[in-house]
Amino acid sequence: METILRLEDIRHRYGQRIVLRVPELRIRPGEIFAVVGPSGAGKSTLLRLMNFLEKPTRGQVFFHQRAWTPRSLPIELRRRMTTVFQQPLLLNASVGSNVAYGLRVRGSRNGKAAIRQALEEVRLAHLTDQSANTLSGGEAQRVSLARALVLNPELLFLDEPTANLDPGNVKLIEEIIRRANAQRGTTVVMVTHNVWQARRLAQRVALLYDGEIIEIATTDDFFHHPQDPRTRAFLTGDLVY
Repeated sequence: METILRLEDIRHRYGQRIVLRVPELRIRPGEIFAVVGPSGAGKSTLLRLMNFLEKPTRGQVFFHQRAWTPRSLPIELRRRMTTVFQQPLLLNASVGSNVAYGLRVRGSRNGKAAIRQALEEVRLAHLTDQSANTLSGGEAQRVSLARALVLNPELLFLDEPTANLDPGNVKLIEEIIRRANAQRGTTVVMVTHNVWQARRLAQRVALLYDGEIIEIATTDDFFHHPQDPRTRAFLTGDLVY
C-alpha cells in the first residue's frame, strides 16, 4: 500500500515520561485520516512529530519513503505540508493580508487570484479588506484555513480545527475540509476529540489512548465493528481516563 507519511518505532518522552509509543503508522495519499482520543492522550504531540515540528526521542518519520528530521527536511518538502492549529494566530492586518502571508514568505508576488479563490472557498471573500481583529472565532479559523489552502499543500494537518465553535461554523469548516480533499486531492490528517466529526469526514480512524494507538480501521469498521474493547468503551462513553 502506497504511503505519503510513515512513522516507525516511535517513542517520545517529555522528561522521564513516555508520552507516545507508536510502533507503526501509515498515512495514505489522498485520504482523510482522523486520530481521536481523550484529552491528554498524546494527539497533538503525535501531530507535531508527523509534521516535523518535533523530533521523536526514538524512531523515524518518513515522508515520501525517506526518513527526515526537522533539521534535515528540505525546505521544498516542508512547503508541501502545512498545519492549522486549534487557536488561529492571525496578523494585525487585513483578512487578505493574512491569507497572503505564506505566499509572501515564499516570494510570490502575484497571488491575488489564488487569495481570492481561497477566501471564496471559505466564504469570506466579502471580508478581504476587513481587519482580522474584528472577526469572530469561526471566521478567524476559516481565515486560517484559507491561509493554508492558498499554499495548495499536499499534506494538511488539522489540530482540533472546530473546537469551541458554533454549529454553523463547524458545518462550514467540515465542508471546506471535505472539498479540499475531494477537489484538490489534499491528504488530510486531523486530530480531534469529536468522534462524530471523525465519522463524518474520515476514511480511516485511529484511537489514541495513553500514548498508544489502540485501533486503526476504516470509518465504518471503527464505528460499527470495533475490535478492541477499549474502542467500544470509548465510543459508548464508558472508557475511564
